[in-house]
Amino acid sequence: MSANSADRPRQVDVVLVKAGRTKIRYPAELLADDGTRVTVRAPWAGSGTRDFGFVRFEPGDVFTEHYWRDRWYSVKEVRTASGALKGWYCDITRPAALTGAELVVEDLDLDLWRSADGTDVRRLDEDEFAESGLTERDPQAASAALAALDELESRAHDGDFDALFS
Repeated sequence: MSANSADRPRQVDVVLVKAGRTKIRYPAELLADDGTRVTVRAPWAGSGTRDFGFVRFEPGDVFTEHYWRDRWYSVKEVRTASGALKGWYCDITRPAALTGAELVVEDLDLDLWRSADGTDVRRLDEDEFAESGLTERDPQAASAALAALDELESRAHDGDFDALFS
């Protein structure tokens, strides 16, 4: 953590907001905050197992989550309880805000999955995004969201994905 983050709590609540309502809130350990990127670690916060068909999130899985104050996405590294890398789940969001012990991000419906070996890259929930009405309500935000998804997909295919974390 940076020197200016010494007064920040080591524990934060991650609050994912969608359509103006809290979708999920869970405690996480604050690992780093450099003023631009906030990194936290938390166990799988869902109830039970969530099977996407291409990956399963299960009790015991550990998520190391990276949130940016200046980017329209967050990236979550997903590992099994034994430490095996499953891959990265990327949420398209408005830039994150850390206030006190609360890290708030607004989910914009678009997602991207990148498998551990990089061979499976999937754009997700484009239908939900289209149905959300964001394009009509806030065209600039919709444009930023789509650009963020394109950037992540490009990085995932071009081998530039790991540069996100350096």
